[in-house]
Order: sequence, then C-alpha cells, then structure tokens
Amino acid sequence: MAHVPAAERRPQLVEAAIGLMAREGVAAGSTRAIAAEAGVAQAMVHYMFGSKQELYRGVLEELIRTLVSRVEAAMPEDGTDFRDTIAALVRELWRTVTEEREKYILFLELTLLSLRDPVLRRSASCYTLSLDAIAARLVTEAAERAGQPLALPAEELARYFISGFDGIVLRFLEEEDPGPAEAILERFLDSTVALATGRI
Repeated sequence: MAHVPAAERRPQLVEAAIGLMAREGVAAGSTRAIAAEAGVAQAMVHYMFGSKQELYRGVLEELIRTLVSRVEAAMPEDGTDFRDTIAALVRELWRTVTEEREKYILFLELTLLSLRDPVLRRSASCYTLSLDAIAARLVTEAAERAGQPLALPAEELARYFISGFDGIVLRFLEEEDPGPAEAILERFLDSTVALATGRI
C-alpha cells in the first residue's frame, strides 16, 4: 500500500467514519469497522487517532465544519433586509437537515453520547460554544449589513435560536414529514427576528 501522509489519512478516516455511522449508527462505529470502510488496517485508525473518542471528535469537527461553511456561503449581499438575510441563513441550515438527514442524526447521536462520556463531553461542549459564537457572529453581520440595531445581545439571540431549532429538528426527524416542521420553523423565524428587532 502506498504511503499516505497523515494530513491526508486523517480526513479519509473521518470521512469513512461519517459514511459508516451515518448509514448504520454510532454503535456500528468500531475502529475495526471504520478501518474496513476506509480499506486500511485497524492499527492505522489507532495510530492516527489514539482513541475512539479522538476519532469521534474528528467526526464532530467535520460535521460542524461542513454545516457552518454551507450556512456562511448563504449570506446575502450587503444591504439586504435583516429578516431576508436571517431567513436565507435559516433556510440553508434547514436544507442541511433535510438533504443530509443521516448526517444530522449522526451529529445528534454523538452529541447525546458525549453526555455519558467525559472525554467526548469536553469536545462536544467546545463545539456547542463555537456554534453559539458562529451563530452570534452571523446575526451581528446580518444586522450590520442591513443597518438594523439589535434589541438583544447577539449571543442571547443565537442561543435562543439554536435551542429552538434543535427542537424543531427532533420533531422533523421523528415524523419524517417536513411540512409541519417547516411551518413551525417559519413562525420561529418570525419570533427570532421580532426579538432581535425589539418588536416583542
């Protein structure tokens, strides 16, 4: 087998882990199964990551990175109405759920798993805080682009939105029908914008 630098091998193993666990669930993500998925020896997984928790940390990091990059790319041009800007970001975020449902389930599975795993929990907590910070930054940018003063701190608005969005996603994943969830999401979007602009 040709030598592959660690900088390339790690992302390959993370992608293999995501593919396997998105299809079959976190419980299927043993280092042996992930090695087989990637076509490498099991020892390679241990060499690259040291532990399963470290591999799972890499999976969480990649799932968040791709989600954030998609949402950031949806940011409209300067001067766009505040609500329209937030709506564009929210709808792209929703598309990440509906178009990559299995990956979003994997993200939720790993987040729940971290509640019982002290090592993974530290990483998951960091990612939760980073998502809050990214969401706050996007809200701030949207407000600045539209010339819209915020009635509440961006960090508070971000936590409010992410908490509610997670609940809507769970209902959607249970029901497997996007219609009701999308209707609720639109109302939740309205309430978030109203809070941000001081209308409620």
